[in-house]
This record gives sequence, C-alpha cells and structure tokens, in this order.
Amino acid sequence: MEHLTLLVLAAGMGSRFGGLKQIEPLGPNGEIIIDYSLHDARLAGFDRVVFVVKPELQETFREVIGDRAAESMEVAYAPQAVDMLPAGFTCPEGRVKPWGTGHAVWCARDVIDGPFGVINADDFYGRDAYVRLAEFLKNRKAGRLCMVGFPLKNTLTDNGTVSRGICRVEGGRLLTVDEHTGIRLENGRIVCDQGDDVPLDAVASMNVWGFGKEVFDRMGEEFARFLRDLPANRAMKGEFYLPSFVDGLIRDREAEVAVLPTTARWYGVTYREDKEGVSAALRAMHESGLYPALR
Repeated sequence: MEHLTLLVLAAGMGSRFGGLKQIEPLGPNGEIIIDYSLHDARLAGFDRVVFVVKPELQETFREVIGDRAAESMEVAYAPQAVDMLPAGFTCPEGRVKPWGTGHAVWCARDVIDGPFGVINADDFYGRDAYVRLAEFLKNRKAGRLCMVGFPLKNTLTDNGTVSRGICRVEGGRLLTVDEHTGIRLENGRIVCDQGDDVPLDAVASMNVWGFGKEVFDRMGEEFARFLRDLPANRAMKGEFYLPSFVDGLIRDREAEVAVLPTTARWYGVTYREDKEGVSAALRAMHESGLYPALR
C-alpha cells in the first residue's frame, strides 16, 4: 500500500519574526504549530512525514519535533542546502539564501515514493484543509494536482501587511496564481500594493499543494531552466517558487490543478505581535475540545 506523505517545508528562518518560527511554542501546553499540523494530518489519513530542513539544523529539529512525530508516523528528512543543484550547475560564490519553495520540494525527490501533500511548517491551516487534501490524493488520477484554496479574508493579520498568491479559478480548476503584496484590511476593504481592491472572498494560495511523485522530473527540468536563465544581478537572491512552477504547468497544459475550497481560518506568526492572538485562538480550540494536549 502506498504511503500518503506530508512534505513539510521547514528550512525558512522567518526573518520578519526574528527567529525559527517553527519551534516557537504557541499552544497552552507548549505546542508548536507543527504539532497541530501533524495531528490534523494523521486524522486525515497521512501516515508519513518528510521534513525539509537546513542540514545544520536537522538534529535540533529532530529533538524538537521529529522524535515525537516518529511515535505515530513514519518520519524522514530532506536537507535543503544552496549547493544542492541539478547536474552541471554550481552555486554562485557567496550565495547563502535558499533557492525557494520549488527547490525545497525538489530536494525531497529521493525520499518520496507516492502521492504527497506540501505545507509550510509555520502555518496553521485547520483540520479541514488536511481532510480535503488527503481525500484528493487518495483518489487522484495521473496528471492531476491540487491546491487548497482559502478565503483571502481568513488569511490576514491585524499587525501589518502580507503577501498572498491570489488565484483565478474557473469550474473548480486553477487558472493562474498572481502574487499580491502589501495586502491589508482597511475600513472593511482589502487593499494591496497593486492598486485594485481585492474581494474579501478571493481565493488565496497558502502553499498547500498535492502532487504525485512523477512531478519531480519536470520540476528538476524547470529548476535547471530557471538557473540557466537567472540574470547575474539575481544570482544572490533569485528564488524558484512553487506557485510559479505550477503556473508553468498550467500554461503549458501539462497538468490540471483542482482547487479544493476550505472555509478554515489560517493562523500564523508573520510578525512577533501576532503571537498573542494566535496563542489565544489555539487556547480556545483546546478548551472547545477540538485538540487534546499535544505536548
């Protein structure tokens, strides 16, 4: 029987928050966000987790979450380092910034053997997101991918602006994902740097994707093309983004991406000031009986 794998992107440092968001206690019993993610994923049917981590942080990550996760799921690790590149490419001298979410997923190609979901380590997505993702992956057909879509109004913070991929959806299929920056709520309206108001119920991508293992070959090809075309002035900071990769598959008609709508509320610590509100929301979920003590 094929494993249903959850790929957790955990190599980011969270520069605006000021540290490793992934290991910041937020729940009433010292829980961290990944505790909730893994609990919800297990209930939805995921039986294996792969953590993408910086090689130098793997042991710390194992102590904080990996060993605990291994009590109820199969656990593997995929290191993400800037010098892990396709054959024929070398890392530009002085580059320290990771190559982006697309590269993070590609780094897991040797430890994934079946359908898999992708999430960020530092985002709380809600149980419904995992249920919808698992159901799709259990029944997926070749060439079919998926993305869990959140109402934009459920993904905002009161403490600053956010960047979100705003999706154009038709007949339940993803057409495009366009990055919008400076998104904030003003007088009951959502505004952004791009100028136009964004509908409250616009579909936002929060980096919850579902793939089959066959995607890795195509991803490697596109990452190599990205590196070949990377201008010299972007050599230190250019990133290979997962939504851009998926956008290319759609544009070239190589894949169909189902949008799985969820009404779940996203929580995350984009700014240090977000911590109090997220902790209060998690405490309320525990008090309602939605979650047991996870630590």
